[in-house]
Amino acid sequence: MDQAQERAGTGGRAAPGPRDGAAGRGDGSSDGRSGTALELLVHGVGGTTPAEMLDDPRTVRVTGDHIAAVFRRAEDADAESRPEDYRGRPVPEAYVWCNLTSGNGTRALWLLLLPFMVVNLAHWMRPTAHGRTRTVRLYGLLVRLAGLTLTVMLVAGACEVALDLVAWQCAGTRACAERHSWLGFLSPVMSDGGWWSTPGRRLALAAAVPAVLTGLLWYLSLRTWRAYESQQPMDRESGPESGPEPGPESGPEPGPESGPEPGPGSGPESGPESAPGEDPARTALGRPGFWYGRRLVARLRAAHTAAALLTVAAAVGAPAARFDRRPGGPAALDTLGWLLVAALAAGAVAVVAVVCRRGRSERRLDRELDERLVRLLPLAALVLFALAVLYGGWSRPQWSSAGRLPGDMTFGGIALVQGLLVLVLAVVAHVLHRSSPDTRAAIRGLGGPSVAMLACALGGVMSGGVAQRVADWLDGTGTSIDGPPVLLTWQASVIPPLLVVVLLLCAVLARHTWRLARAERADIEDDHPGEAGDSGRTRRIALTRALATLTDRAPLLVAVVSATTLLLGTAALAGALVTDQVPADAARGTYAVVHGAVQTAQALGSWLIGLGFILFVTWGRRAYKDASARRTIGILWDVGTFWPRAAHPFAPPCYAERAVPDLTWRMATWTRATGGRLVISGHSQGSVLAASAAWQLEPPARRRVALLTYGSPLERLYGRWFPAHFGPAALGSLHEEVDCWRNLYRRTDPIGGPMRLPGDSGPSVDHPPLKDPLTYGRTGLHPLPAPILGHSDYQADPAFAEERRRLLARLRPEVPAPRHTGDPSSVPAADDGTADCQDRTSGRSSA
Repeated sequence: MDQAQERAGTGGRAAPGPRDGAAGRGDGSSDGRSGTALELLVHGVGGTTPAEMLDDPRTVRVTGDHIAAVFRRAEDADAESRPEDYRGRPVPEAYVWCNLTSGNGTRALWLLLLPFMVVNLAHWMRPTAHGRTRTVRLYGLLVRLAGLTLTVMLVAGACEVALDLVAWQCAGTRACAERHSWLGFLSPVMSDGGWWSTPGRRLALAAAVPAVLTGLLWYLSLRTWRAYESQQPMDRESGPESGPEPGPESGPEPGPESGPEPGPGSGPESGPESAPGEDPARTALGRPGFWYGRRLVARLRAAHTAAALLTVAAAVGAPAARFDRRPGGPAALDTLGWLLVAALAAGAVAVVAVVCRRGRSERRLDRELDERLVRLLPLAALVLFALAVLYGGWSRPQWSSAGRLPGDMTFGGIALVQGLLVLVLAVVAHVLHRSSPDTRAAIRGLGGPSVAMLACALGGVMSGGVAQRVADWLDGTGTSIDGPPVLLTWQASVIPPLLVVVLLLCAVLARHTWRLARAERADIEDDHPGEAGDSGRTRRIALTRALATLTDRAPLLVAVVSATTLLLGTAALAGALVTDQVPADAARGTYAVVHGAVQTAQALGSWLIGLGFILFVTWGRRAYKDASARRTIGILWDVGTFWPRAAHPFAPPCYAERAVPDLTWRMATWTRATGGRLVISGHSQGSVLAASAAWQLEPPARRRVALLTYGSPLERLYGRWFPAHFGPAALGSLHEEVDCWRNLYRRTDPIGGPMRLPGDSGPSVDHPPLKDPLTYGRTGLHPLPAPILGHSDYQADPAFAEERRRLLARLRPEVPAPRHTGDPSSVPAADDGTADCQDRTSGRSSA
């Protein structure tokens, strides 16, 4: 978008002001306004430029900034002042939002936040449920607790590397310290008993590493919180003319399972899914406070920051307290140790209580902020951390380090808690799904628990991968230090069996795809009758269609991988607890083939987990320098960061909290200022933003909007994985509330698909599948072979232009849609394919 702005001659000009009478009614009645139509284009994943969207190299920015903005062609910049020039055509505008997800090179560092992003997705994957208020609240609470364990796991992994492997084991072992001279001042032997060489002071110094990591996460969350969650949606009570409420510290709690505003002590989640008297088909995405998550993210950020600091404090203070409890130890230090442990326990209880507090408040713009909590909780944890460092660094002449750092079963406790949370979450999701069954829901409503399990696994791989690589770097021979905790080695050892299961599943899917491709060949020849056959081209088209169906197999892959991960993780935890040995040592004395397989799995797993983390970091470094790689990562965030941060405050920020209000404000102000209607045209992820923005409009404005989607994942991805928000009832309500909705898709598109609305609504929304390629062979109009377009270039199909023309024709104020009189014969037959939209909206669209 920056390049496009550089090419635009006047990229910073302000939006044209409304003409006289613009402050009138928003119902479309005649009040002297122009009635000009608007075509608002919204691009999809990966982004594009305004010039490409508007098909004109001369574009100007009419509103917005360098991050997200609305552009017009230069000749349309003052369209409001010349309504007579736009009687037969709309004013085209392009909303460009690609910099929200694929900006500068530092965005590549968001890869390190992948587990947090994944667990946040699990929060929004709950099944549809009506009348299950407490169960819905419990679902949100369990996901938030799972997110909290991920923060503790990440910081515990940093403590394992800095405190245990480096400061405790390597610096305390002469052979390891001699190989790494930079640790000489920490070694009791090499520094000749220097001031920093005591175990407590080594731990206190090493605690700076996880503390800095915590500070970095806090800073990133705070900075993005100010940039994203502070974008206030339109206040429906005062309308778009009133503007956003000022004040940098005002904000609400967002959320899916919220309902009527609760009072103090109202429980962990706020309100039911539907208020009394509200249409249960309406999705929560239409609620005023859905895209305003300032208050919740601030509260969760305080809790997670405090949890991280308490984890570091425990890693420093617990070993010292354990040493002071030995017989004959100093009574004063022993007492202080107990007081520190009690304070840490109290802090942990306070953190959990904050996380368990009510979730999201969506039914109003909650501009409050828990300022005392947001400030005092991290500050109290920071004070405890400082006291733990002081206590741990106190002189203890008889203390020496040997073996692993006490408390290495922390990872086992975290893994156990995560497994229990996922199991309970699965039970809750199953109960919700059975209350309102949805045959299209992914994994029969268990998508959320499955994805939460994968998030925990990703967190374990990242933490274990760093520990394994650092241990190998410090002691490649494995003879001078004990290495990371036994559980991490067991977890690494189950990676090869997991990969075997994944490879077998991929082989099954490949075979299914090959068979489907063979079956598609006959259909392709039937789609192009009278043309000479080309076996090679037929195979390519058939394979493209078959590969596109793999998207629909994603639930199977996620379910198998998640279940296998849970089983193997349980086996690894049990093996570590029972044997307290690494797998190779525990398998000694068994059959030779068993011992050999276990040794191979342990060695291969350790290598794979370290390699995986290295590739992860390398990809992020490449994305920092390579714009194309950075664009690829931006596409991943386009899908993964659509949802607000409701479960984890350190997840990458939600770009939709900026994009959806932008689109809502633009559509609402246009309809009020001009009295005209508009078509919002969205491709791929842009169609999701368009639908979300349409839900945010007031009903009178929504009835003046026509929706054109193409390559849209609304049903195929969002409807299946997020049924509570994009399920059949929600999409059906959107179809009923907008003026008209048409959807285009191809069978070769792996992302877009039909809306599959129930009853007669489906055909009125979904256009029959577009041909891809446009022509099978060479023709007079296409003398060269036409490409297989798949997910791109929908505008190249004549059907796109025709559907666009029909929708725009409906917006002409001089040609209102016919009223419905109850007699089918009173509705004229339309040969433009929009009869269903006209019949459905005739009673309201003539206003």
